[in-house]
Amino acid sequence: MEVFHFKSPCKYSLSHWLQPPPKNPHPLFYIEWQSFDVKELLDTDVLLKLLFHLPVNYPSTLPDISVNSDQLTRAQCMDVKDKLLEQAKKHLSEPMVHDLILWIQQHLKYVIKQSATVCKEKTALSKGTSTEDGIWMLFLHLDHMRAKAKYVKTVEKWASDLRLTGRLMFMGKIILILLQGDRSNIKEYLILQKTSKVDVDSSGKKCKEKTISVLCETKVQSQHKRYNLTFEVKEYSTLDELQKEFETAGLTTLFSEFVPPLLKLKENTGPFDQSSS
Repeated sequence: MEVFHFKSPCKYSLSHWLQPPPKNPHPLFYIEWQSFDVKELLDTDVLLKLLFHLPVNYPSTLPDISVNSDQLTRAQCMDVKDKLLEQAKKHLSEPMVHDLILWIQQHLKYVIKQSATVCKEKTALSKGTSTEDGIWMLFLHLDHMRAKAKYVKTVEKWASDLRLTGRLMFMGKIILILLQGDRSNIKEYLILQKTSKVDVDSSGKKCKEKTISVLCETKVQSQHKRYNLTFEVKEYSTLDELQKEFETAGLTTLFSEFVPPLLKLKENTGPFDQSSS
């Protein structure tokens, strides 16, 4: 399957690929476009990455659209995608990709602004639901990280986007993630962790996380302390330092139940198998 790349702002002609080429009935079109008119909203320029997959019945069938940007949250990217699909429905049965690109160039600022407004409204409406469900906790063990810097940055972004607090903890060969937040956001994080290509395999190729273990997923109890509005990455040189982290959070039982067995397992198995992903 051929992928066509267009980078904008630039002068490009779209007319020759609005219909699928006869030798390639399922083309992918990748467009990068930098927006300069959203700086007043986000304090930064936005590089928007759009991927259009034209099905065999295009334009009678809507294209599949993917939206990504390092400057936007996952929720904002989803809002941009939804708005593009709304516009696409207005152009059904006629070539539409060019029109969709022009539309988002003109309306990105307003989509982001509307997304922020809706997010605030949802937060206000969900306060009652969040209070009823309470705060939940997720405790994960990772066997290894090959692309550590990128992996850590990704975990920090997910925690920020989903308003989760907690710790990413390193102690020798042990890697632990402890998260607290709304139950729906906890579940969303777990989906991202299991389905995203967040690490690399032994050949350096991007891969999904296959060695994650869910040690505990439970409602935060009264004796547990909240990590107030923070998600931190911390490294510990001794087991005592790591244990104090759990004790401070009122999670001594969690530490005793899961961490010592993990240490024994690591000591028995040694470093991870370099042939695994």
